Amino acid sequence: MASTMEAADIIVVAMYFVLVLCFGFFSMWRANRGTVSGYFLAGRSMNWFVIGASLFVSNIGSEHFIGLAGSGAASGLAVGAWEFNAILLLQLLGWVFIPVYIHSGVYTMPEYLSKRFGGNRLKIYFASLTLLLYIFTKLSVDLYSGALFIQESLGWNLYLSIILLITLTALLTVTGGLVAVIYTDTLQAFLMISGALCLMAISLVKVGGLEGLRTKYMNALPNITFITLENNLTYSNSCHVNPKADSFKLLRSPLDKDLPWPAFLLGQTPASIWYWCADQVIVQRVLAARNIAHAKGSTLLAGVLKVLPMFIIVIPGMISRVLFADELACIGPEHCMQVCNSRAGCTNTAYPRLVMNIMPVGLRGLMMAVMLAALMSDLDSIFNSASTIFTLDIYKMIRHQASSKELMVVGRLFVVLIVAISIAWVPFVIEMQGGQMFLYIQEVSDYLTPPIAALFLLGVLWKRCNETGAFWGGFVGLILGIVRLILAFVYREPDCDSVDDRPAFIKDVHFMYVAAVLFWVSGFVMVVVSLCTNPPSKEQISKTTLWGLRNRNQPADTKAKGGNGKLEQTLDGVEFQPLPPEMLPNGHLEAPHTHRQATEHAARNKGRCVKCLGWFCGYNEHSEESDSPFEDDGRSVHEMLKESAQNKTALNIGLLLVCALGIFLYVYFSL
Repeated sequence: MASTMEAADIIVVAMYFVLVLCFGFFSMWRANRGTVSGYFLAGRSMNWFVIGASLFVSNIGSEHFIGLAGSGAASGLAVGAWEFNAILLLQLLGWVFIPVYIHSGVYTMPEYLSKRFGGNRLKIYFASLTLLLYIFTKLSVDLYSGALFIQESLGWNLYLSIILLITLTALLTVTGGLVAVIYTDTLQAFLMISGALCLMAISLVKVGGLEGLRTKYMNALPNITFITLENNLTYSNSCHVNPKADSFKLLRSPLDKDLPWPAFLLGQTPASIWYWCADQVIVQRVLAARNIAHAKGSTLLAGVLKVLPMFIIVIPGMISRVLFADELACIGPEHCMQVCNSRAGCTNTAYPRLVMNIMPVGLRGLMMAVMLAALMSDLDSIFNSASTIFTLDIYKMIRHQASSKELMVVGRLFVVLIVAISIAWVPFVIEMQGGQMFLYIQEVSDYLTPPIAALFLLGVLWKRCNETGAFWGGFVGLILGIVRLILAFVYREPDCDSVDDRPAFIKDVHFMYVAAVLFWVSGFVMVVVSLCTNPPSKEQISKTTLWGLRNRNQPADTKAKGGNGKLEQTLDGVEFQPLPPEMLPNGHLEAPHTHRQATEHAARNKGRCVKCLGWFCGYNEHSEESDSPFEDDGRSVHEMLKESAQNKTALNIGLLLVCALGIFLYVYFSL
């Protein structure tokens, strides 16, 4: 029987919540949340350390603690390949993609597509697809995994736990913006890593270290051979699978059901470019950096931290199977229903079961806080990024004249909508991929994201790619992916004790091979159609491709206008005239006398509750008058992309070391 939370554990969790809320509200107090730039991009003022920590915890959500550990319990080390892959792809983001995004002056990834290719159809397509992916592969999985941990530890109802988690997380995200998200992420990174390291050390001692794990995992079989159901019928061990002989290898044979190495290298790796180099959750954090040096430093730090999940999550998941084989290796659907209320398997409970049974009182509460930290950091990241995409790329396109206040209200309300949809999708998550949640995420993503990865790669690296080729390549890949996804839902994997009569192309073709086909077919269509149609204009590629970076001779966000030698700022083709002489020192325009009197009179008549609500949501008296929805801090793109020779050398050395580390880990764990 699993232990339950005691008073000391609950006190630790409560202290954690008080600490995080205080930290978040302090960040809100210090932040400029009254502008779109301040709310969505933290005013581009973050340093490399807090961004790197935020990147790590934004990725390592509760679905990693549940999903990675569960896959480790089910099939060994293979799932760690995704983590080592990220070490290298993060550097691709820092050295190739982020400089282009900064040079193009964008806030969101759909906005980049609009600038790079022109028109709005690619922008709408990508924005809509991204929001769908957030709902079906991120939010619903996060909510289920976090609630599963609470259910294991406190015995609460699954959906009651979900509602509690959403309320606490949205309280910070909806009010604080990206500043609160990044700073609370930094605090949670410290708690997450320290708590998970404690659990790893204790669990390794339990099994006799890594050598003891290697021996005991291969013999981790359930002692149960049959169970008696409520109707007095017996159910025998009809479908239990022994641990695989290659459980301690990372990359496996081409026909392996977990991680075939050709499919991973040719399909999964290109598809992952979408997540690490074009996903709003990840890119938005790096765009908040003070300059390109801090952006690159953040990806180096995040790459080093991505070494940890193999040791603090996957290996503890394998240890959990050794210690609780009777429950985690349940012998059939009925037995699994009795153990964890899921016919697909019980390996998703590996990590919480380990926490609740081997951690001492107090530390158990710390680990509960760690799990909630992982969940909240992931949820607040998705909330902020989803509201950014919807507000700036969809709503603002419909409402061109929307004020800053209106955009921020809409962004907050949109969070409520996507949360409701995500909760409704949770039951489908529970039954997918044989109980291995992490593989469910990867499967759905691999059917939809490879065309996006091809689109961004060609958009950044190949200046001849045009809008027509990009659209039709993405459209063909999307249709093929949706068809394959629908077939995966129609031909669901049967229970392990049933005959699998699905078609061979569903049953025997790994989803990563499908990702490879989608990526290369989409890229081929983009290249062929682009070559057969007119090339893009010079304006489209001058600031939005890697080659355009090499030809920049003047600051990217200004240009000379007229004969008076003055500069006019431009953004998205909208020209802003030089500021009038009555600009006040605090940055706000002097309003006409009568208008100022009316404003002051209205402010005096506002109740305290209204003023308090205005502060809580980040509004101020002048934000409507002074803010362009795309206000920045006054620095030019040229300044943000400038690197000193010393910084450049240090960062390039760091790049070589981190890439060498990633390759070494691949080779070491694959031998």
